[in-house]
Amino acid sequence: MKLSALYQIFLDCAVVTTDSRNCPAGSLFIALKGESFNGNAFAAQALKDGCAYAIVDEAEYAPENNRHIILVDNCLQTLQQLANYHRRQLGTKVIGITGTNGKTTTKELISAVLSKSHNVLYTEGNLNNHIGVPMTLLRLKAEHELAVIEMGANHPGEIKFLVHIAEPDYGIITNVGKAHLEGFGSFEGVIRTKGELYDYLREKEDSTVFIHHDNAYLMDIAHDLNLIPYGSEDSLYVNGHVTGNSPYLTFEWKAGKDGDLHKVQTQLIGEYNFPNALAAVTIGRFFGVEAGKIDEALAGYTPRNNRSQLKKTADNTLIIDAYNANPTSMMAALQNFRNMTVEKKMLILGDMRELGTESAAEHRKIVDFLQECSFEKVLLVGEQFTATHPPYHTYANAQEVIKELQTEKPKDYTILIKGSNGIKLSTVVEFL
Repeated sequence: MKLSALYQIFLDCAVVTTDSRNCPAGSLFIALKGESFNGNAFAAQALKDGCAYAIVDEAEYAPENNRHIILVDNCLQTLQQLANYHRRQLGTKVIGITGTNGKTTTKELISAVLSKSHNVLYTEGNLNNHIGVPMTLLRLKAEHELAVIEMGANHPGEIKFLVHIAEPDYGIITNVGKAHLEGFGSFEGVIRTKGELYDYLREKEDSTVFIHHDNAYLMDIAHDLNLIPYGSEDSLYVNGHVTGNSPYLTFEWKAGKDGDLHKVQTQLIGEYNFPNALAAVTIGRFFGVEAGKIDEALAGYTPRNNRSQLKKTADNTLIIDAYNANPTSMMAALQNFRNMTVEKKMLILGDMRELGTESAAEHRKIVDFLQECSFEKVLLVGEQFTATHPPYHTYANAQEVIKELQTEKPKDYTILIKGSNGIKLSTVVEFL
């Protein structure tokens, strides 16, 4: 079946689903495959459960007498092609966002600001890969004026692939740092891969890049682009500085050299979130959102999903940043925590994963930095931290930490919890 014919079927359906357990009436089921499942096997059941059509790529699941099951060569490629085709039919302007750290938070801040004045579609959670990006694009409606599409990568070429699906008109790279080194091969590999967004926009007519002017790595690769800069310099399109950080980030910003000064009290933890907030200000201003509405959106945004969340329990104050960790984000979190003006600081840190041959050295650097600080308690979790033989308590996994907390619970501490998601440090929260 031609893509144009498939597109008509898509338009007739209420929604696209790849999960046979979630089949809204009239939806289109696309049978994807994974390491432990084959969506083709669930196509018939998806139709029984409410889907209007199912797309499969194995002939045995596509009986000739059932016109509601459509056979294609490759379901994943069909999903991606359908998303790109749909994106091209609409006049929605697309903002592509990538970066090592802060992608999801920045995407949500930008979306919160833009939603004050525009009808905006944006990536849910961190559905930012070869499946999540097309699924987001397929949610586009004619009434959407702007779409904020998050794009993630852990191997070279992945951003290049995603931008050719999303075809962004605007782009922003939050930063580049030491993450997924196992896949990228080196820090230089990270820069090249994130820079694939710039490469695409460089060739696209009337494109624009929003850039953190203070970031030398980004400025070095941003040649031959239409730049809208933000940062600390007084003359930039949007400029500002941090005014407070205990515990919530406060900052001031203004437009250009002579703009009015705006003061913003956020619900964000960490000075490292300042460039993310300033990016949202910049993009909001570019798209005509009034300054007061920008400030209101930033003040009202609350972090979710264990991303720099502040939580007060009966006994302690927790800073929960247990969704992800790499050397860049870990060091930023530790420096921020060290600078906070609170008493009785405690750390629960988990391994940083996917660092390849750099892993031992990067974990050693973190331990060395900890020894320069004066945190009252330090708990390190995972085999990589344990292998450094640090002068701190070490634990094989989160369950070992929980066992200790059940017998010796800290009280009246401010506790930073940070580690890669796979270490499952979020499970210790209820015991603090």
